[in-house]
Amino acid sequence: QVQVVESGGGLVQAGGSLRLSCAASGRTFSTYAMHWFRQAPGKEREFVAGIGWTSLTSYVDSVKGRFTISRDNAKNTVYLQMNSLKPEDTAVYFCAARRGGAVSSSPSDNDYWGQGTQVTVSS
Repeated sequence: QVQVVESGGGLVQAGGSLRLSCAASGRTFSTYAMHWFRQAPGKEREFVAGIGWTSLTSYVDSVKGRFTISRDNAKNTVYLQMNSLKPEDTAVYFCAARRGGAVSSSPSDNDYWGQGTQVTVSS
């Protein structure tokens, strides 16, 4: 069983930055693909970014050039650096882990989820 805990959310003005962190338990963290999803009120959960066990990354088009996902296997932690934030980035951000190491943009392919952290971007 892997436990996933997000942190780093908050309130920021448009154009600002935030860094989310996701700490995962377990000795096999390096073999998991790690993802960030987000869910705004009344909307479906949306893929934001993913990083595979080889550190290959993938992003949804709306965040390319603004968000960066990275991982530190020594700390069992994945990060999401969010720059040039927009009001439409407002959502609860979830971290998810997928066994097998390959990135997938489908929420149902992920095996472990955190509780989420709120990101609010004011205009």
